[in-house]
Amino acid sequence: MSELHKFLFDGLPVRGMLVRLTGAWRELLARREPGEAYPPELRDLLGQMSAAAVLMQSNIKFNGALVLQVFGDGPVKLAVAEAQHDLSFRATAKCIGEVAPGADLPAMVNLHGQGRCAITLDPKDRQPGQQPYQGVVPLHGDQREPLHKLSEVLEHYMLQSEQLDTRLVLAANGDIAAGLLIQRMPVEGEGNLEGRRNEDDIGLSEDYSRIAMLAATLTADELLTLDADTILRRLFWEERVTRFEPQQPRFACTCSRERVGNMLRGLGREEADSVLAERGEIEIGCDFCGRHYRFDAVDVGSLFATGSDQRGAGATLQ
Repeated sequence: MSELHKFLFDGLPVRGMLVRLTGAWRELLARREPGEAYPPELRDLLGQMSAAAVLMQSNIKFNGALVLQVFGDGPVKLAVAEAQHDLSFRATAKCIGEVAPGADLPAMVNLHGQGRCAITLDPKDRQPGQQPYQGVVPLHGDQREPLHKLSEVLEHYMLQSEQLDTRLVLAANGDIAAGLLIQRMPVEGEGNLEGRRNEDDIGLSEDYSRIAMLAATLTADELLTLDADTILRRLFWEERVTRFEPQQPRFACTCSRERVGNMLRGLGREEADSVLAERGEIEIGCDFCGRHYRFDAVDVGSLFATGSDQRGAGATLQ
């Protein structure tokens, strides 16, 4: 069963979270069409992104979707992981070239330095004129050195965009996607992805530095094979840790026939009629969950007779 564990270090301005996506991660991978499995390197990147999205979503009080995107100029054009406020998540990627065995993040996404990482907070009930909050960072450090791990990119993002010291350990394979997040708590307020805090505190907490160093000793193999109790006991056996009731992340897709219909409207009547004339129906597959939606001439006529011009995402016209 997939689990998210939250914990605090008693009397210290440090919090932590540990996520293990097991059955939910395997369900996501099983939704791929036969013969369209992700290359192992891309699969593992998506698993790390899914774990990271769940960790970051659980770290804020936000009723909406947290969307983590990595995109650039390598064979992987786009990788997306989305986590909702109830910790349901989904992920997908668009790959247009061959991913070499053993390829790291720069080789997949950042071949010529154009790679970016974006984190978007999209409120569930947006007010008129309200735009999602988005932060974007390049896939390199302050000295323009390439960052080879997603965890390094996200740590850099949290420090530069949100001014919060963060240690992140991520790992994934075909059976499990997991992550450990340690973070210095903001001096004021509750959020981290929604506002900047006191820059004078960055890097100055000895307590955070000590605990972050302990967290950094966790290996990918340990993160993937050990249960949460064992990991926390081995890492922080000298610390006083208060743990909270575990939560259960799950795979879920937000696609629906209505949303796909809105996307079809966005393509325009002319293109829709062209596909109908060629194939007799329009089939649209969701890139996240693999579900297929079919629209015949009557369905298309109804769509364009009533409805606004809204564009969807995460679906492929077939």
